[in-house]
Amino acid sequence: MKILLSLLLSSFLFMLAGGNLFAQHRKLTVILFRHAEKDLSEGADTANPELSAAGKLRAEKLVKMINKYQPDIIYSSNYIRTKTTVLPLAIKRRAMIFIYDPRNLNQIAEQILSGKFKRFIVVGHNNTTPMLANLLIKQEKYKVLSESEYDKIWIIKIKKNSTKPNKIKDKVIKY
Repeated sequence: MKILLSLLLSSFLFMLAGGNLFAQHRKLTVILFRHAEKDLSEGADTANPELSAAGKLRAEKLVKMINKYQPDIIYSSNYIRTKTTVLPLAIKRRAMIFIYDPRNLNQIAEQILSGKFKRFIVVGHNNTTPMLANLLIKQEKYKVLSESEYDKIWIIKIKKNSTKPNKIKDKVIKY
């Protein structure tokens, strides 16, 4: 009986240790992009504009490109143009859009790196998107986008390991 109890306890401890070991090794995929083209027409709201017709088409195009990554969670700043950019993707994925504060990029970076999700979408702005990418890769690699640049997607893959430094791969693709 002692041997059986010993085996059960050993098995339980092994499974517990294996679970912790698994938790130490995580692969994260973070996809960042700027909102689609905003409405700059006469009479459009300048503080919080909607998307232009071209922006709405780009938002639909993003669904096809990004859905293959099967995002677990979608983040957007609380602006019409950012929320509208990811709305078609959220509808396709039957997902909620979670709001983050683009003035506090450290907070969203921490959520990404310590959260329970593996695949993230974050839509931001011409200045916040490259800054968030830099925070995640821990380098000053990406510059602020020009006002007319809407066609870049950052794909950042982070292999987290508690015993070694994180392995990070990043790339920017145009669409």
